[in-house]
Order: sequence, then structure tokens, then C-alpha cells
Amino acid sequence: MASADSPGFELPLLLFAGFRSLIDQLHAELAEQGHPDVRPAYGFAMQAIGPDGATASELGRRLGISKQAAGKTADRLEKLGYVERADDPDDARRKLLRLTDRGVDALTRSAAIFDDLRAQWAESLGAERLRDLESGLRAMVPGNSFRLDVPGWFGASP
Repeated sequence: MASADSPGFELPLLLFAGFRSLIDQLHAELAEQGHPDVRPAYGFAMQAIGPDGATASELGRRLGISKQAAGKTADRLEKLGYVERADDPDDARRKLLRLTDRGVDALTRSAAIFDDLRAQWAESLGAERLRDLESGLRAMVPGNSFRLDVPGWFGASP
């Protein structure tokens, strides 16, 4: 039940606004650090490709989007130099998407930027309040994995 001074609909809006604020700040800093073309959907796609690579079908499943949309995202990431296509050593008929050094650099920089942003939140809110917020969110989020299917969940192709 929502408290008298905070209607229930504000909670998801505040959570989304916090997420959006962090993502916007991340991408502004990534642009400053040499990655001006990275968009949020590309970050989710590079995370979904991961260190072991993925096929376009696997990428689509992980992101919750169609194989065609995943292929378009992969094409764009390839043109930008963040992924490359390589033969799958386990199946010559398949092509794997693999992160390039540039893709790994973008993800490495993203992780460091998120650490800096978290430190800013800790300074603004206080470290204990931030730990309490994170702990509360962990308690409310089902399971212990982070889902990458935000593009599909929003119903938009990256």
C-alpha cells in the first residue's frame, strides 16, 4: 500500500528516472572517452554478446527481440567497430558475433563510469542509504540475475 505522501505510481517512475539519469550520464561520459556512437540498446547488445560471443539468434533471444532486429543491431555494431562476425568453431554453418577490442573497451569504460556514478550517488545520499536502497531493490527483484531484454520488453528494436 502506498504511503499517504507518495502515490504508488511514483515508485516505477522514480526507479525509471534514476535508471535514465545513470544511463544518460554514462553515455555522455562514454562520448567524452571516445565512444560517441554507443547507445543504450548497443550496450545491452554488447553485454548479451559477452566474452564468448553469440549468434544473431542467441542475441535476439537474450534481448527479447526478433532475429531480424538482432541482425540489424549486429550490423550497426559491426559498422561502428564494436563487433565482428567470425566462424563458429563448433558449427561451420553459423557465424558468431564477437566483441572487438573497441567493444571490450566500451564495456570496460562503462563499468568504470558506473563505479564513478555509484560513488557520486553514495556521496549525495550517504553510503549507508545507498547500500540500503540496493539491498531493498535486491530483495524485491525476482531471482538473482540481471535481464538484458529491456529493448524487447519496451517493444522496440534497438
